[in-house]
Amino acid sequence: MELKDLTGAIIGAAIEVHLELGPGFLESVYENALAVELRHRGIPFDQQLEVPIFYRGVEVGRHRVDLFVFDQIVVELKTVKEIAPIHFIIVRSYLKALDREHGLVVNFAKATLEVRRASARPLPGFVGS
Repeated sequence: MELKDLTGAIIGAAIEVHLELGPGFLESVYENALAVELRHRGIPFDQQLEVPIFYRGVEVGRHRVDLFVFDQIVVELKTVKEIAPIHFIIVRSYLKALDREHGLVVNFAKATLEVRRASARPLPGFVGS
């Protein structure tokens, strides 16, 4: 599958969860519901994947990624008023640690599901890429 198809499958599953639950729950509720939906659709993923962080070859900590889908795409779930630049910075750090290029920030807190793409390489002059 191409990247557009992969992200489309993830977004479709997230839309289904949002349509069913609506806004107002904790991130963990949406994460667990999205895991159920991904599993139902036969989409491979890891939930709460621990990723080691290295500095000069020494493990200095661990990240915990909400969802890592198709062994390619980091999915960061939020329940916030607005997606902020810091959310993209966090996703980029996950992508760097996993040596991957693509992520999604999914915000369930609004009446309409908000999804923004994230990249390991930000566009010049654009914080939220």
